[in-house]
Amino acid sequence: MSKILLSEDEHGIADSVRGFLSLKGFDVDWAINGKEAIDLIEKQKYEAAVIDLRTPFADGFEVCRCLRKKQPETGVIILTAYSQLEDKLTAFDSGADDYLTKPFHLDELYARIQSILRRRNKGHTEASENNFKLGDFELDFRNKAASRAGININLSVKEYMLLEYLVKNHGNVISKNEIAKKVWDINFETGTNTIEVYINFLRNKIDKGHHPKLIHTKTGFGYYFKDETPEA
Repeated sequence: MSKILLSEDEHGIADSVRGFLSLKGFDVDWAINGKEAIDLIEKQKYEAAVIDLRTPFADGFEVCRCLRKKQPETGVIILTAYSQLEDKLTAFDSGADDYLTKPFHLDELYARIQSILRRRNKGHTEASENNFKLGDFELDFRNKAASRAGININLSVKEYMLLEYLVKNHGNVISKNEIAKKVWDINFETGTNTIEVYINFLRNKIDKGHHPKLIHTKTGFGYYFKDETPEA
């Protein structure tokens, strides 16, 4: 049974999340504020954590940084009523793997926890709390920097956010709708080609002139980041 930390000061949300995740088979510890969450992190090992950004005594950024220091392998999802770019970047810089903007569906939270746990257990890429490596590609989460074959890649903020989201969902197909919500904070409209344009920007910077290609399209479904070279 996977152990989950829930740091949330709103009783209604906490009761709903805790009850739902318990029904899904998780063992959930609830902290009503940031200080309680940090105390629990000192005592208990967690596979994943769901952390509200605005909690008393210690905010979600502080809780996330503490968790990253004490338990770097734990998957972290930030809950926030805010959708500003600065908050998202700060959350990722603090070590978050993903975020959900309130209000959210419990099924989506469950799906994101499952995705994080799957990635955590794969173990076939060299990853740490600050870096992701796949072949000659490297992404430094802390410094927001990418390189391939030892050459630094210059990225705009949106290019980096899109790349990081693909990388953190390594091997999983991500729909245009999910990318629009998580990277652009908009509802995807079929008439816009913004996502295709930025995918092409990344391909030109990351895959052009290199082998193997890492950014792929699954027609009708979305995009994914993966080395598809057949194993010998």
